[in-house]
Amino acid sequence: MKMKINIAFFLLCWMANIAIAQSPIGTWKTIDDETGEEKSHVEIYEKDGKLFGKITKLLNASSTTCSKCSGDRQGKPLVDLEILWDMEKQGDVWKGGKIFSPTKDKEYRCKIWFDDGEGAALKVRGYYFGFFRTQTWFRVN
Repeated sequence: MKMKINIAFFLLCWMANIAIAQSPIGTWKTIDDETGEEKSHVEIYEKDGKLFGKITKLLNASSTTCSKCSGDRQGKPLVDLEILWDMEKQGDVWKGGKIFSPTKDKEYRCKIWFDDGEGAALKVRGYYFGFFRTQTWFRVN
């Protein structure tokens, strides 16, 4: 009987791990698509059924504040800055929200999806009037 309970517990944990791996919820290392440089860690989290993301760590940063930002974001710390919001799951992608680039001071419509079957690489595309940029983010363990 105890062996059956242990096997059931193991299977439950394994299935939960697979479900988490296929979700963008977690921490991601961002890579600049123009320079290939590691930029930051972004935590993606769920709130009211939508995905949001904020910067949690800066990597190789020349500034720790949003110096190029305008409006309410101007001069604010980059750590804890919300840069991704209102993303909704639609099939195998999340879209309908926006992403903010602190270095360009621009908001873009956004779409994210997994680049692999394991949930370790996330494609993040920001687009604006037909122009788009796509970055690959990597899960931080």
